[in-house]
Amino acid sequence: MSKRLRSQLEQEIPEDACCEIHLEPPQLFCHDDQITLCDKYFKSQEHKNQVVYGVQEAAENYRKLFQEILNTLKEKLEVAKSILADEQERMVMMQEEEQNFKVMIESEYRIRFRLMIEENKVNFQSLQCCGFNLNLREASQNQLMEFATKLKEKFQEILQRLNCLWRENMNKLRESEVRLSEQIYSLQITAELEKKCGQSASALLQNARNSLERSESLLLQCLEPPITDLSLCQITGMSKVLKVLQRPITLDPKTAYPCLVLSEHLRSVRLRNVQQDVPGHPERFDFSATMLGVESFTSGWQNWEVDVEKAAQWQLGVHRSSASRSASGDKVLFTGSMMGTDYTFWAFPPLKRVSLREQMHRVGVFLDFEYRQISFYDVTERSLIYNFSYLAFQGALRPIFSLCVSNGGMNSDLSICLPHVSSCNGTLSPQSPLV
Repeated sequence: MSKRLRSQLEQEIPEDACCEIHLEPPQLFCHDDQITLCDKYFKSQEHKNQVVYGVQEAAENYRKLFQEILNTLKEKLEVAKSILADEQERMVMMQEEEQNFKVMIESEYRIRFRLMIEENKVNFQSLQCCGFNLNLREASQNQLMEFATKLKEKFQEILQRLNCLWRENMNKLRESEVRLSEQIYSLQITAELEKKCGQSASALLQNARNSLERSESLLLQCLEPPITDLSLCQITGMSKVLKVLQRPITLDPKTAYPCLVLSEHLRSVRLRNVQQDVPGHPERFDFSATMLGVESFTSGWQNWEVDVEKAAQWQLGVHRSSASRSASGDKVLFTGSMMGTDYTFWAFPPLKRVSLREQMHRVGVFLDFEYRQISFYDVTERSLIYNFSYLAFQGALRPIFSLCVSNGGMNSDLSICLPHVSSCNGTLSPQSPLV
């Protein structure tokens, strides 16, 4: 070793750091045994065939490794804290979501019960028309009671399933909270690494391998939040009366945004990137690709269905007739959006994300004006999507439709589904399931 290098090493090594055997400043570091050596000790047979570095070189190598791991662990610590905060917030949201789901289930039960009574009346009238008049009323009442019992049992099962799912999801979140808290505690090693990075060469090399192995093990820890979902608790089945109530909606060209192109029969609409030259009208939407239906509802039950399969982003719902075109509080909307292969659904008001797994092709909108309720159904899957109860709307309501151009630039269009025309004796069968 040259005199110049030996002099430089001796200046950089603390005075109290000495070789325990020869009592000389350590100038070398044995990587295999993780100890510092003086020049005389290195020449012994014990370390002759081992990997040895200069103390400063070894310290800088470890310092660089520690710094890289430190930066990664700091990022991981922030991610862990963020996930923990999200999961604690998710616990609160899960409580609210479960209560909202209960309200929705109870509301849907009341709707189904009222529709069931109506269905029973329709079936009774159908049997009378066909000449079956022997004990019809008693048979009809017995059937109504039987179906009412089945309906109640079904919705009790749904509530039980919801409760089980909620407990399962909450347990997942609690277990994850404990696991994340433990990981955050273990990631506090970042303070130890920061201290080590600032130490002198000889101090940094003490237990360097152990510190490195502990730090690297933390890099392998997985930070994955649990999957929680209440969407498995679906309210399946649709009353046959909804099909009887289904009506064709006519799109109102006077209200259509200029980029919306209507079909000749006013049953479908397509969104284009170019505005049409259309006459001005006080009811026309000027700031969003929206339009209303011609029909205006002030009472009773109303039901219509819309094919949204070819629409990238869409909104369906009702709009108060006398409201201004920008008054968001006078709308009830259900929104679907496709981004690549992902689908997102929202209900408004208030704005809530709706947990659904797949794209919908046909959406049914049911309005019970008397009870101030609006329900949205997945017609293809015959299941409830979302419903609103005790709405405070006043005055006439009209169907509302909106489209939005997708990021991919694909065409976006929707169409009104026409009711199925049945024969005179093709009314609801007494054997038709009510739920």
